[in-house]
Amino acid sequence: MTQPAPETIRTPKPRIACDGTGDGLADAALGHPRVWLEIDPDAGFADCGYCDRRFILIGGVADHA
Repeated sequence: MTQPAPETIRTPKPRIACDGTGDGLADAALGHPRVWLEIDPDAGFADCGYCDRRFILIGGVADHA
């Protein structure tokens, strides 16, 4: 059984950046190196390999909100 992602962020863009700080304004030392993620349209989400945040494409197949 898989565990849910620690944080889920809905986004309208299929290409997003994650630095682990949440808003991009916090001190970078509190996060991780910035990585760019591409949401697979078939899955509808992408997970950050550093902080495990899950980014869900709004209106995509994984968007159940």
